[in-house]
Amino acid sequence: MSIHALIVDDEAPARDELAFLLEAHPDVRARQAATAQQALEEMARDPVDLVFQDIQMPGGDGFDILAQAQLLPHPPVFVFVTAFDQHAIRAFEENAADYLLKPVSPDRLAKSLDRVRHILDRRHEHDQEAPLRLTLERLLASAGQNRPLPKLAVEHNGRISLMPLAKVAVVEAEEKRLMAVTDAGRLPCHGLSTLAKACERLAGMPFFQANRAQLVNLERIAEFSPWFGGKYHLVMNDAQHTEVVVSRNRARDFKTRLGL
Repeated sequence: MSIHALIVDDEAPARDELAFLLEAHPDVRARQAATAQQALEEMARDPVDLVFQDIQMPGGDGFDILAQAQLLPHPPVFVFVTAFDQHAIRAFEENAADYLLKPVSPDRLAKSLDRVRHILDRRHEHDQEAPLRLTLERLLASAGQNRPLPKLAVEHNGRISLMPLAKVAVVEAEEKRLMAVTDAGRLPCHGLSTLAKACERLAGMPFFQANRAQLVNLERIAEFSPWFGGKYHLVMNDAQHTEVVVSRNRARDFKTRLGL
């Protein structure tokens, strides 16, 4: 399997050196970007599997680029490249696959690529299993099994409350926790650490994963309209009229759920 990579660094010699080292790995095809904006435009125009990302850059550091890349339909794997080892801990906290210290050694690069290949292989296996898993979940739901209580545990005024799902408009990831947009305001979810867990918990309910960071209650959509790039723009009927974008790769499922 070919790996499409993007080298992001504001210093041309650093980009060229890494590109030269990657030539020893025939399965890796690399192109380059010199700025944060150029990197994001490249990823949106022609998706990549892997980004070698410099951390300290003008116009937005590497962590900003990683955060924005998570909004893409298929976010790439990030390997940070830095001259400062104090960034290593944060790199792993931000879910980077690896980090490389400048100057990059061929052996260290090879080990990093092995790690990336393993991650990409697991992603590919997961993508193949997803349709079967979704079909099974629907069968269980139609058979009346795996039917959770139609309430969501939230933290409110120092206590844990069971919020009726009808009062929850959106569940969204915020840093390292989940927040529920409810009629009582934005409240932390209790017992749910990831959006994947929320999807499992709310399976069979009128909730839909609009993008990588948000689940919406289909019954709380006030209005929606087509948006650029094949996406949809939603306005929820909570007090703040929360706006949500349905990503392009979720648009067809969104229309199906609405019966359109």
